[in-house]
Amino acid sequence: MLVQTVPQSNNNLNQTNRIKLKAKQAKLFAINNHLNTNIAFLVDMQIHCGKPRFFVYNLTSDSIIASGLVTHGSGLGSSYLKPHFGNTVGCLSTSLGFYRVGSKYSGKFGTAYKLHGLESTNSKAFERSVVLHSHTCVPATTSYPLPICMSYGCPTVAPSFLKSIEPILDNVEMPVVLSIYN
Repeated sequence: MLVQTVPQSNNNLNQTNRIKLKAKQAKLFAINNHLNTNIAFLVDMQIHCGKPRFFVYNLTSDSIIASGLVTHGSGLGSSYLKPHFGNTVGCLSTSLGFYRVGSKYSGKFGTAYKLHGLESTNSKAFERSVVLHSHTCVPATTSYPLPICMSYGCPTVAPSFLKSIEPILDNVEMPVVLSIYN
């Protein structure tokens, strides 16, 4: 039986290499900060918002195990296609950097997870009420080339995607690291 391989475009290769590099950085950060070293959440803000850019990454097997759409913040001149980043109270922007995914609670949009910014670029996330939650404005499948909704700075995912990652977050012994990068 012949197996035909489909060549990857340079864009896909670059994206894959970028995700693997960010996963290595997340694992090192997790080790140094007493976080989970098996699973990481990676969010690549260079990917179009209508394409999956939230990756659940298995750090042990060095592989993506799930992906979904995720919003970016609407503040500081952000557009649907180009996010701008900020870390001040009231900026309504996405903050870059490493986060610790904290406790689960029931909020305005249902199930949510508190986020604790661990770098100077996202240190005000908790104070800004930036949390991981879902909203029905985020579709479960790719909308590209159409954009998805924007948030007030929260990484917001589709309800079905949040439901799929809840068992991971609810059953880990050590908190999961979330890396939002550009």
